[in-house]
Amino acid sequence: MEALGQYLVNGLMLGMIYAMVAVGFTLFFGVLDVIQFSHGDVLMVGAFAGLAASLGVSALGISSPWLQLVAVVLSAVIVTGLLGAAIAHFLILPLHKAPPLNTLLATLMLGSVLRECVRLFYPDGANPKPFPALLPTSSFYLGGFALRWDNLILLLAGLAAIVSLHLLITRTRLGMAIRAVAQDGETARLMGINFGAVVLVTFALGSGMAALAGVMNGLYYNEINFNVGLLLGVIGFAAAILGGLGNVYGAILGGFLFAALQVLGSAALPALIPDIPSAYKDVFAFAVVIILMAWKPTGLIAERASERV
Repeated sequence: MEALGQYLVNGLMLGMIYAMVAVGFTLFFGVLDVIQFSHGDVLMVGAFAGLAASLGVSALGISSPWLQLVAVVLSAVIVTGLLGAAIAHFLILPLHKAPPLNTLLATLMLGSVLRECVRLFYPDGANPKPFPALLPTSSFYLGGFALRWDNLILLLAGLAAIVSLHLLITRTRLGMAIRAVAQDGETARLMGINFGAVVLVTFALGSGMAALAGVMNGLYYNEINFNVGLLLGVIGFAAAILGGLGNVYGAILGGFLFAALQVLGSAALPALIPDIPSAYKDVFAFAVVIILMAWKPTGLIAERASERV
């Protein structure tokens, strides 16, 4: 039961991180029909911005882990929010009328530029960086299962971020404008909605969610590196496709489903085939996702927007 509980916590943590990345992909596609393939690298930039903020706060003599955590989160979200808005303004919107492959290629190259900039210009950026442990690591017991406080705090923080985004999209005027642009951009323009401003805000929101995912990933594994966004970006995109691209709830479902497949693979593969290590969990998860995509190409929660894929 203790091992089962640990697998459950790992699955929930990974699922929360993947869901937050996938939500960004689905927001971008929903409002502008584009795939922002540098999204994972924006996440990486957010994680490094948070690390730099932590080092800066420590250099100022502020030792409180909670104040450092606030600085990490605010710095990561602000930097990536501005970066996401800049990407939309200077790259995505100018290519809006161009063939989709142009945007795909441009964002792929942008991801490489971001990775190489961090690797070359961040001090010793080519090597993994220890991420500060800013949350309490003590445990409390649920029956025979020990649950760490930092894991619980991260799960609740991720849930709060997703719920807040849901409320913003469904209960505010800004959310109404985002949904209007996603449904029909031309009609939204005719109704007086500032199309460009909505796109910039949406990219800032999606990038901010990626920053939170990057910080959560750093706090969970206590390490980041300049390649961290590569795999997380691919997994987040796969989760968005699996759930139904353009559907926020589908992205969340896809993120948790992918994490469940990884956890199942890490637990089942060594037991069924002793010669196969748990490191093959990603291969197992991607193989199952390929099968599910072949079975249901429009995603598990199909909407009209996902039919444009």
